[in-house]
Amino acid sequence: WNEKTESFGTVPGTARDYKSSGLGWVVVGDENYGEGSSREHAALEPRHLGGKAIIVKSFARIHETNLKKQGMLPLTFADPADYDKIDGSDTVSIIGISDLQE
Repeated sequence: WNEKTESFGTVPGTARDYKSSGLGWVVVGDENYGEGSSREHAALEPRHLGGKAIIVKSFARIHETNLKKQGMLPLTFADPADYDKIDGSDTVSIIGISDLQE
């Protein structure tokens, strides 16, 4: 969901739109996020496009580490059932994220 255009779009397209406006964003994903991805490049693109965090039920084996290496904040739901409470048009705030920056 793109808050600026009030429509659904691709993640990369929405991310580019947000980056050009100076807006940070997060991805909310299901289980085994990053499975089959091309290693570092899959973690590099979200950072390059202004992403702040990836919030999922679980990560693929090495993808979480690659996100950390790229400066992304990989987060998992304390209760995986909470994933079902989030809708595509919800706004997500990560309280205290600015305190984590250098």
